[in-house]
Amino acid sequence: MLRKYEELSKMVNIQGIIEAQGSVYRNIKKTNLIYYSELSRITGAQIYVKHENHNPTGSFKVRGALNFFEHVNPENMEAGVLVATRGNHGLAMSWAAQKYGIPCTVVVPEGNNPEINRIIESFDGQIIEHGDDFYEAQFYCDELVESAGYYYVEQGNEPHILNGLGTMGMEIFEDLPDLEVIICPIGGGAGCAALATVAKTINPDVEVIGVQAEKAPAFYRSWKQGEWVVLDSAETIAEGLAARSVFQLPYVILKDKITDVILLSEDEILEGVRLALETTHNLAECAGSVPVKAAVKIKDRLAGKKVVLVMTGGNLDKKHLSAALG
Repeated sequence: MLRKYEELSKMVNIQGIIEAQGSVYRNIKKTNLIYYSELSRITGAQIYVKHENHNPTGSFKVRGALNFFEHVNPENMEAGVLVATRGNHGLAMSWAAQKYGIPCTVVVPEGNNPEINRIIESFDGQIIEHGDDFYEAQFYCDELVESAGYYYVEQGNEPHILNGLGTMGMEIFEDLPDLEVIICPIGGGAGCAALATVAKTINPDVEVIGVQAEKAPAFYRSWKQGEWVVLDSAETIAEGLAARSVFQLPYVILKDKITDVILLSEDEILEGVRLALETTHNLAECAGSVPVKAAVKIKDRLAGKKVVLVMTGGNLDKKHLSAALG
């Protein structure tokens, strides 16, 4: 079943990532990598944060969207693109689609964050609500492709998207070539897979540590069991981690490149939001804050090392902010 994705994984490489820089930097700027003394004091490590939350649309996903539209054939998109999302992928694709003049339809689960929905619509994206979670929204896309002829963009399984995401890894190594550890969230897995591709190509000794929610450990179980796993549910407050499975392409890339996966409880995820706010003065969404809490949780392992935490997004809703501060 995964043989197709093993072949696709060959398209995710340093050459593709270097080429993607042109697509990305025509539209956005390089994000900051900042050293934080308080986080460093707490952990005993040298802690740097890669601020992907400072991108347009508030997350790293916009990099992949821009590179995707640069490579896709417009003739295949007369009906527009179709995506499933809980938030950041839909924001990125609708923002980039607007720049390229391509219609974008976004399927979100019922009861999705209304603030996210409104912003997608402000980028001319059309919202369709369907299903109880991201997994059901994904399946509904298959029906829409057959009935309406959309070009369905399965975010984690598009090599051009992963190559676009890899540009953040290139920036990290440009700014901190002697880093030793990268800690990043794993939801669908595309971002971490792209980072791991860069890290293991430039310096195979760099540790790549993923972070997942205890309530949504799809990649963790897949990695431990040595086979791609789909969970029955993924009910976590961290919307960016609420995936019943990682995508197949990131799985085949990550399974041999990941160093470890840290699981966080729901309380620990909220603690990450508070820690990010207190130590970096940044508002990070739940998924974007988990590297901060994970670094504190495994501080004994990190002591004395140069560590990069990837703050993948800042699209936090008021409910979760109140819970974190409360």
